[in-house]
Amino acid sequence: MLKYWTCDLRLTHRWSIASLPGDGSRVQTVVLVELTDADGVTGLGEASPSRTYAETPAGVAAFCDRVDARRLSFDDVAGSQAYLDHLAPGEMAAKCAFNLALLDGAARHAGKPLCDFLGLGFHEGRHVTSFSIGIDTPDVIRTKVLAAAPYPILKLKVGGAQETANLAALRDAAPVKPVRVDANEGWTTREQALERLAWLARDGHIQFVEQPMPRDTPARDLIWLKERSPLPLLADESYLTVHDLAHCAECFHGVNVKLVKTAGVSAAFDALQAARRAGLKTMLGCMIESSVLITAAAHLAELADYLDLDGNLLITNDPCQGVTAENGVLSFAGAVKPVGLRVSRRA
Repeated sequence: MLKYWTCDLRLTHRWSIASLPGDGSRVQTVVLVELTDADGVTGLGEASPSRTYAETPAGVAAFCDRVDARRLSFDDVAGSQAYLDHLAPGEMAAKCAFNLALLDGAARHAGKPLCDFLGLGFHEGRHVTSFSIGIDTPDVIRTKVLAAAPYPILKLKVGGAQETANLAALRDAAPVKPVRVDANEGWTTREQALERLAWLARDGHIQFVEQPMPRDTPARDLIWLKERSPLPLLADESYLTVHDLAHCAECFHGVNVKLVKTAGVSAAFDALQAARRAGLKTMLGCMIESSVLITAAAHLAELADYLDLDGNLLITNDPCQGVTAENGVLSFAGAVKPVGLRVSRRA
């Protein structure tokens, strides 16, 4: 049996990034998917579609309406995924929701947490997420950073007109805290990007920079920038699936893998493994998401050098509960469910 429904996630602060200028949204609509088999075992999944990839909640719902639940099986996740892929090209966010639900059910049948079902395990106390600060005015940036004091690593969105003032505001509130920077395709030329990278490097506490230029930037310009950059560069919008590996290995020092880009845990597992074999640094990232997607991604933490799994920390009405992040440290110790994704809906 298949059920799906939308949920409006309300953000604590408006959310703006360079690739969606002027968005300033306070709501992210996600779609939750629930699959139940003949034994009564239920798997839960989530789609968080993004305009960056031309996906919408309505598009996810339309995909769900096309799915014949009789063609899906917790006993055959790969075959079920092949059926979903056959329904339509793309639709990665929607397919992500089904992949999560299928794996949740499969792991529950096996009586294992998903990380153990995948053969990865999870080391408590080891995995720390950054906390993201979206583009805003300098005074609001300072307020956000002060509120994020318990989190040991910050991620600052740049690419806007006030990025210099925003970093200064961040440093006024957190003088030496490690910061990761995400330009979200915001710098349009290689010369501009290099100048901005040099500016960031002078801070002394910037770990790396994500997606400095648009994803359609010619490889020769990205290679030029990589050779000269004083900071490591990670691909985000340029690394959707494992098929982008060769390009990213040539143009970046690492990659950011998100479940909604890869169409779920299964393909994210492959994308992370392939990047590691290619000698790239790996990060697990997210969109604005509930604890369903965040918890699913956390099960892959052993494959990541860095984590940016904070989408559920940026909202006020998380409909589910799963992995926790006290002081930024991910933990399943208090998870409600001992098997599967270890996530449940709130009462």
